[in-house]
Amino acid sequence: MVVWATSWMATRRRGARSNFMPTINPALTAIDAPPIMAAHAWARAYDGRHGSPIDLCQAVPGYAPHPGLLAQAAAVAADPAYAKYGPIAGDPALREAYAATQPGVTPDQVAITAGCNQAMFTTLLAIAQPGDSVLLPTPWFWNHQQSCDLLGLHARPLPCRADHGFVPAIDDAARLIDATTRAIVLISPNNPTGAVTPPETIAAFAALCRVRDIWLILDETYRDFLPATQDIGHDLFRQPGWDSHVIGLYSFSKAFCVPGYRLGAITASAAMIGHVTTALDSLHICPNRVAQAAITWAIDALPDWRAANRRLINDREAVMRTALGTAPGWQIEASGAYFAYVRHPYPGVGSAMVAEHLARDLGAVCLPGVAFGPGQDAYVRMAFANADTAALQDLAGRLRLNAMAEAA
Repeated sequence: MVVWATSWMATRRRGARSNFMPTINPALTAIDAPPIMAAHAWARAYDGRHGSPIDLCQAVPGYAPHPGLLAQAAAVAADPAYAKYGPIAGDPALREAYAATQPGVTPDQVAITAGCNQAMFTTLLAIAQPGDSVLLPTPWFWNHQQSCDLLGLHARPLPCRADHGFVPAIDDAARLIDATTRAIVLISPNNPTGAVTPPETIAAFAALCRVRDIWLILDETYRDFLPATQDIGHDLFRQPGWDSHVIGLYSFSKAFCVPGYRLGAITASAAMIGHVTTALDSLHICPNRVAQAAITWAIDALPDWRAANRRLINDREAVMRTALGTAPGWQIEASGAYFAYVRHPYPGVGSAMVAEHLARDLGAVCLPGVAFGPGQDAYVRMAFANADTAALQDLAGRLRLNAMAEAA
């Protein structure tokens, strides 16, 4: 290396042209800019003629964190001990508190991550290598697909159909699995559709993965916002031997309204957590310790507050359904948790053009279906958790005005 550097410097001194050019990983340059950035750019062009913008773009809670949680974070931030490095897989207190929320899980089967995106990326890094494939339900969450691209994995679309409630079918998955397949990913409640995969379907996917000797990766970022009639998403972790084929992912962002704290979790076998910890040492060294302490307190202290927020979001979904029912041509095909997946009334028009029109001309900011994978141009995603009842009713009014203007 020293010889090479010396030779290169000598060449430069002689004024010769070097053929050396720094490069960027083509797997990175091939990825499109995040769609939320484009949506915000469209929104900046809105002239305000219909009132304030209605932000249905990003999945963020429309209420503040609990004051007690913020007070805990402030107190811990003043303690110099929490400015030091902590354990790579997370502080023991949070691992224990989170494990206790999942019957059948022990603290050594939990790793704390910097958000659920890091949980997914690290999990894929642990279970697959370049050239392998992963089944992603389509429409998919674009960050999952991008993680596959960055790791050299093939994201194989697992179709979710409107006439099946956007829930993937076992038979489709079984046909798509081949020798390269390392995992099936499920998100429930789903991003972008809001669809909830029934517990029996999740159990069937887990059984398929066990038989085919692959992993089921279950992303439950929105599990705290299940429908009022359903209290648990599944009971996989109660089953003996679950950790031979199931990996659970979670985000603390939504339930505790702290997306900026960047905390997520992986639930897996103790052996898998060991491998994940090796990767996390290179990715984050340790999770945010102030946030960990605050969330550890909140898990046991705020069950009633969280239950009230679940009711609020469920009520908001009902308002969204009622409001859009008054807008001609706009059809909610699936909804739940934070999202409504809406069929737009413009056959043959690309969803990006529709979303840009809504943002620029009506001040209604949402994401185009094309952001969520192949075959999604008939849809837009509206994230209603950040909008109150008045804003959702206003949205329907703007869509009705738009329809009348087009008719005229």
